[in-house]
Amino acid sequence: MMKKRTKIPMIFSLLAALLLVLGACSNTDDKEEKEHHEMDMNHSSSGDVPDGLKAAENPTYEVGSHVIIESGHMESMKGAKATIVGAFDTTAYAISYMPTTGGEKVGNHKWIIHEEIKDAGEKTFEPGAEVIVNASHMKGMDDATAVIESAEKTTVYMVDFTPTNGGEEVKNHKWVTESELSAAE
Repeated sequence: MMKKRTKIPMIFSLLAALLLVLGACSNTDDKEEKEHHEMDMNHSSSGDVPDGLKAAENPTYEVGSHVIIESGHMESMKGAKATIVGAFDTTAYAISYMPTTGGEKVGNHKWIIHEEIKDAGEKTFEPGAEVIVNASHMKGMDDATAVIESAEKTTVYMVDFTPTNGGEEVKNHKWVTESELSAAE
């Protein structure tokens, strides 16, 4: 009889410990997600732009000018000093998609542009539209099915910048919108 009483509390103790471990494993904080996002992001690019993308005729920030990145898609971008290497008038989209390489859904990725959507045509896509991505800013993005979260007609910029964390200079980063920049002093 005594053995039964000691087994029951021990089973409850093991179950409680197991629940604590499982609960800790299932918690994901924003920092971990941001770090995962940053690791998969292709920071530098060749500088090639999609067919049909036209240079902005009168951009707020001219090619060669110095700016500050005011909002970061990655932790190391916000506050970084950058140089404009390209300015283009288009529609910028925030998208959510499942990477073609597997893994977790990427939500509200900023930005892809109209010319980076397969068979885009002329008409701007509305939020909720499903599209095929023709860009490789992140691993598993190219050829992924995505949902448009938001659309903004704007000037987008390709920039060179040095991350605020002291990392290696990023060349030809695509894309930063005009509202995410300010003039460097």
